[in-house]
Amino acid sequence: MKKILLSSVALLGLATGAMAADLPSRRAPAPIVAAVPVFTWTGFYVGVNAGYGWNTNDDIVIGGVRYDIDDEGGFVGGAQAGYNYQIGSFVVGLEGDIQYADFGGDDDFDGILGEDFDRSDWFGTVRARAGVAFDRALIYATGGFAFADDANGWTVGGGLEYAFTNNLSAKIEGLYVNLEQDNDFFDDETEFGVVRAGLNFRFGTY
Repeated sequence: MKKILLSSVALLGLATGAMAADLPSRRAPAPIVAAVPVFTWTGFYVGVNAGYGWNTNDDIVIGGVRYDIDDEGGFVGGAQAGYNYQIGSFVVGLEGDIQYADFGGDDDFDGILGEDFDRSDWFGTVRARAGVAFDRALIYATGGFAFADDANGWTVGGGLEYAFTNNLSAKIEGLYVNLEQDNDFFDDETEFGVVRAGLNFRFGTY
């Protein structure tokens, strides 16, 4: 009888343990930690810029004779818009800008030829950009088409851009611009440099 009683107690203990193992745990579930999004340069942006521009070579050819025109440097400012696409650490994109330019200077031929394009108060560019991103810092080269009034040409340069928030970035950029104007009477070529700082607002960044 004693053996039967001990066996019954043992079976009851095993059954109770099995039932306890099937009960849900009363421990609090582990907290779910959201993954920190990885910063990306991909997306559209718009911005403004301001800086300084100066002529590096300015002349007019009339009847085969080359005349130098003394132009000084001055304020440059405007707006830009573009799109970036990031592939790994590489960033490619396209940017266009329109600029107000006040280079000043004296042009002895204004009274004869009218205001030529080097005295224009605006110019614009449409450029490709390609660079390497180090997280929120982007080092890039740029180049493409430049235009002003009835003159056109090309531009090359480079810069550094840094995103200090997910949607705002600041940049410093240098450009070399070459513009040329031809007609039946004279040829006019202007080469100038631009150094400017800019601020961009980037759309759709998480």
